[in-house]
Amino acid sequence: MDPRDIKLANTLVNYSVKLQPGEKILIDYTGVECVPLVKEIVKEVYKVDGVPFVQCDNPIVTRELMMGCTEEQLRLQDDAELYLMKQMDAYIGIRAAANAAEFSDVPAEKHNLYEKFTAPSLNERVDHTKWVILRYPTPSMAQRMNRSQEAFEEFYYNVCTLDYSKMDEAMNALKKRMDEARQVHILAPGTDLTFSIEGIPAVKCAGECNIPDGEVYTAPVKDSMNGVITYNTPSEEQGFTFENIRFEVEEGKIISATSNDDERINRILDTDEGARYFGEFAIGVNPYVLHPMKETLFDEKICGSIHLTPGMCYDDAPNGNESAVHWDLVLIQREDYGGGEIWFDDELIRKDGIFVPEDLKQLNPENLR
Repeated sequence: MDPRDIKLANTLVNYSVKLQPGEKILIDYTGVECVPLVKEIVKEVYKVDGVPFVQCDNPIVTRELMMGCTEEQLRLQDDAELYLMKQMDAYIGIRAAANAAEFSDVPAEKHNLYEKFTAPSLNERVDHTKWVILRYPTPSMAQRMNRSQEAFEEFYYNVCTLDYSKMDEAMNALKKRMDEARQVHILAPGTDLTFSIEGIPAVKCAGECNIPDGEVYTAPVKDSMNGVITYNTPSEEQGFTFENIRFEVEEGKIISATSNDDERINRILDTDEGARYFGEFAIGVNPYVLHPMKETLFDEKICGSIHLTPGMCYDDAPNGNESAVHWDLVLIQREDYGGGEIWFDDELIRKDGIFVPEDLKQLNPENLR
């Protein structure tokens, strides 16, 4: 029993999903490594008189299912998942992948089919439950960061159990500015992009839906985006590591997409009509997450970053875009990654990863640690 798992379980149950007596919660985990945390979460749920349900997924078995899956099979499977999810008030998802590339050889058409026809239960969870998802520290994650297991676990628990209530308070000013802004201009090496966020709410993320956390997101007006964006962080999707991703965008739609595998990236963007439009724009502020590790839950929170997401929008920041895809791609704008600027209307909001206006300086890293 690791006392850090006890602290993390307490955070997940009492802060992230704020479980109340009598509420039903699904604890969904992947990988035997996270069983100690799952046990502590179950204990914590019972302490608050909640009702826990647990299910386990094995990526090796899931891969085998995906290799031969059919639409009829996936519809039936997701109908069952959807029925269960509709009974839940809350959801905690824990992932401990021993091999992040397990799905790398699944044919793209099978992967896209799987994502498309398992989307209803996912959307039910996202839109109608109190939910939080997280990774659990494994040797493969430590390897990605070139750290020992002990050093990585120290980093992991520090970033996952920081004072998120302090972060939440500091985000108020940024949320207010995003709610009031009309036009956004993003500049960075290989990036010059404009779009509107007028009329779309901004949402603070401070430990309630993701652990680790640290972003404020909204969505671009669907057809308002024009320009080019070049992402400077790798991204693992469908078991493949994409690098040097570059999009040309006209009237909200990605009209040209290149990367280290042009054919593969365009197959993902052709999953459905909405996959070539954007569903999320977010600003990352976590002071402890500084460098990419090909784990989206960490990378999208990188201090001094943005992520601009092809695919589905969220119900609480709706722009009308629907898709089975939601692919968080990260651009780091700190000086050590080439720098960059964010402008709201005619005002410089952040330069080289540092907030400029006085009311936003509380989100700079020295004030959040």
